Amino acid sequence: MLDLIIKNGQCYINGKLEDKDIAVKDGKIFKIGQISEEAKEVYDAKNKITLPGCIDTQTHFREPGSTDTEDLNSGSRAAVAGGITAVFEMPNTNPPTSNLKEFQRKLDLAKNRMYCNYAFYFGATAGNVNQLAELKNLEGCCGIKLFVGSSTGNLLVALEEDIDKVFQNSSKVVAVHSEDEEILNKNKKLIKNGDVRSHPIWRSEECAISSTRRIVRLAKKYNKKAHVLHITTKQEVDFLSQHKGNITFEITPQHLTIYAPDCYEKLGTYAQMNPPIRDKSHYDRLWYAVKNNLNDTIGSDHAPHLKANKDKSYPNSPSGMPGVQTLMPVMLNHVNDGKLSLNQLINLVCENPIKIFSIKNKGYIKEGFDADFTIVDMNKKIIIKNENIESKCGWSPFNGYEFKGTPVATIIDGKIKMKNGKIIGEAEGKPLEFD
Repeated sequence: MLDLIIKNGQCYINGKLEDKDIAVKDGKIFKIGQISEEAKEVYDAKNKITLPGCIDTQTHFREPGSTDTEDLNSGSRAAVAGGITAVFEMPNTNPPTSNLKEFQRKLDLAKNRMYCNYAFYFGATAGNVNQLAELKNLEGCCGIKLFVGSSTGNLLVALEEDIDKVFQNSSKVVAVHSEDEEILNKNKKLIKNGDVRSHPIWRSEECAISSTRRIVRLAKKYNKKAHVLHITTKQEVDFLSQHKGNITFEITPQHLTIYAPDCYEKLGTYAQMNPPIRDKSHYDRLWYAVKNNLNDTIGSDHAPHLKANKDKSYPNSPSGMPGVQTLMPVMLNHVNDGKLSLNQLINLVCENPIKIFSIKNKGYIKEGFDADFTIVDMNKKIIIKNENIESKCGWSPFNGYEFKGTPVATIIDGKIKMKNGKIIGEAEGKPLEFD
């Protein structure tokens, strides 16, 4: 007896949409094609597309520490509600996930509390560089997170000699928040109190590209892998596209959907994030990168804050916005608008994360692989509403936006965890495995 059959829909297999059914047994893809066996459960995917389980490689779920804003349970509910089957979660918690004891604590906190599958970043500090060489086989560890410019939390590694040591000792991909701390400090005089429009002036283009040049130089010096997160400038797109190979980079859905000054006039501090949302010339170049397959991943940088804090006067307002629940609706809407193809989106949220981070048995619809699926209806229209946001923060920068194309089911290890926007079943997520 099979556990689940997904039938009557199209499946994304080997870069093409095929009319095939999928049989699932014991959490694995058992068979693809014509299926005659009986199953405990049947999902009718008529007029829908079954994609490999989509992965969000940048989320902040705030636990331990600011669990009034988010925790591993609520963040994972937001992920599953948005069709995300696995997340990489960030270490800038309180205390930070920057030693083996805190890393194990994170795994313990996640067990039987997260709906989606998960992996955690190990935070680099100037004081833990010697430990970074020993992370190769650490269970549930997707990589090393390096903040070279200050953002939320206290995981800053600002000096070049310390950044050098991080790359020298790294045994996994180093994912980098790339802003130059020296320039950030020098530019502080450009902050205008009460005016969030000064955010991209303070955290300038120069601040981003200067840091990213240094990251690439140091990664190449030691022939190590660097993944540059949330790229925001045209300069970085042009520079990074000339340094592919061990260097990969991410763009967020926010930076592909809203731009300055409109976003600050409409959303105020709710549009504030690090690195910032910039003007349309940068937005256009980010889209150039997506269209020409220059960037490697789309990650949400889900970074929730309570409204009470976001409502503070700039610059006392924190940077960051939620996004794990809206990543797929936002990007599927862009697919429907012809801004990128479905194939390109699958590369960015399924196949490339698998290749960059060496995740086992995910990212493809293949017999023997894990039965993780994101089922989407490309014709369904939804309106994002704050009251439907699963994150504890209770808001979205896309509140009121209508999107065409949305996940309608999330299946993890062969079990349906979200159907038509409702979360079902238990929190049974597991740590991802890496080669």
